[in-house]
Amino acid sequence: MKLREWLKEMEYELLQGNLDEEVDDVVYDSRKAAAGSVFVCMRGANVDSHKFIPDVIQKGAKVLVTEEVVKVPEEITVLRVGNGRNALSLLSAARFGYPARKMTTIGVTGTKGKTTTTYMIKAILEAAGEKTGLIGTNGAIIGSDHFPTMNTTPESYILQEYFAKMVEQGCRYMVMEVSSQSYLMHRVDGIFFDYSIFLNISNDHIGPNEHASFEEYLYYKKLLLQNSRVCLVNRDDGHFREIIEGAKAEIKTFSTEHSADFRAADVKYIREHDFVGLDFKMEGDYESRLRVNVPGLFNVYNAMAAAGVCSCLGLSKERVAHALEHMQVDGRMEIVYKSAKCTVIVDYAHNAVSMESLLMTLRDYKPKRLVVVFGCGGNRARDRRYSMGEIGGKLADLSIITADNSRFEKTSDILADIKTGLSRTEGKFIEIPDRREAIEYSLSHAQEGDIIAIIGKGHEDYQVLKGGVHIHMDEREIVRECLPLVPKR
Repeated sequence: MKLREWLKEMEYELLQGNLDEEVDDVVYDSRKAAAGSVFVCMRGANVDSHKFIPDVIQKGAKVLVTEEVVKVPEEITVLRVGNGRNALSLLSAARFGYPARKMTTIGVTGTKGKTTTTYMIKAILEAAGEKTGLIGTNGAIIGSDHFPTMNTTPESYILQEYFAKMVEQGCRYMVMEVSSQSYLMHRVDGIFFDYSIFLNISNDHIGPNEHASFEEYLYYKKLLLQNSRVCLVNRDDGHFREIIEGAKAEIKTFSTEHSADFRAADVKYIREHDFVGLDFKMEGDYESRLRVNVPGLFNVYNAMAAAGVCSCLGLSKERVAHALEHMQVDGRMEIVYKSAKCTVIVDYAHNAVSMESLLMTLRDYKPKRLVVVFGCGGNRARDRRYSMGEIGGKLADLSIITADNSRFEKTSDILADIKTGLSRTEGKFIEIPDRREAIEYSLSHAQEGDIIAIIGKGHEDYQVLKGGVHIHMDEREIVRECLPLVPKR
């Protein structure tokens, strides 16, 4: 390819060189630079990659994209841009031939529920016979291939590479989680979504290395509504008016409380020996009775949004209903075991907001006892530990506190902070530092009518011990191994 063919949608200043330079790849890691590559310089929180320019020239790269004027040999082509991350996103899309434009694209944002909603949409589309790619917290899924991801929304080059693989494998649809960080870090610049969903927003992801304030968090969340053709927005969210202000997308709404395009009514909480979930009637622009294979009122919102988007695509109501009744999301309200004796759920809830929402949801199912197994991650805010301890004490009948990912802290110190929060309540708890032993205890002491929630790690299949040592740990595997311990009476 000629360099100029990749620059049609990008603003730049040619400082020196030739736009007819032959190029074949875009790199932002200096170690991957080679002849034919375009090296994009970016200023990060810890590293400014402009300092690696001599290395990439030595490796044969003849095109540089920089944020500043640089002195290099005259045979090197230099383009100056306002933001290197934005340039990386636009160049990556061009390098792979704009693959997202070859699919119907669906983006989902929100403080809670992104992963579940994307899985719901994927399940519905696949039930309708449509091959679908997915990208989010649990990784990228393309056909039978699963690729782990470091971020909810991967770096722009990796994102475009996944899109290209989806197109190669015949995916007609792509559904992805769109985080506020992905807009802050310019990972999704240049992507226009056919449909999008704004689930909710609450006071989270604010602090060092995240957002400076709630206002900034909301600003970046709202960018999805500037880059979509149609957006479904939760009418019941307290910030609804702020969310839709200035939106360029056509707005459709979903609600359980207000007049909206999609409404849920007659919600029933179902707990049977072989099914734990929801049943509700959907009204408005889409009329159907839906049964959802995950518990909780917030999953009524997730299911409404998923069904609403799929109704815009003209999919069969029967396929939608079947998919929602049988879908499952790894580590998100995942029912690992259910019987007349007890129900065991694994969930990713790892902060105060998600923990409180989860436990209040499970209370709606009227368990005789609600047992929660949890810890907190090391090298994270201590306030989270106090809050989670207090929530466990208030909402659970029994808290079993244990290790999560201790990282570079002592588990005993983390548990001491959790106990500080527990001490503000009259809640019962026991302390079992070894996480596997804590899970074993919860099952071996299960009582009839229990709901046991094992929270904090969800889909993760590892644990990070003190010192940063990783070991294999899949809580779903542990639960299945421990089922013989469940008392028969």
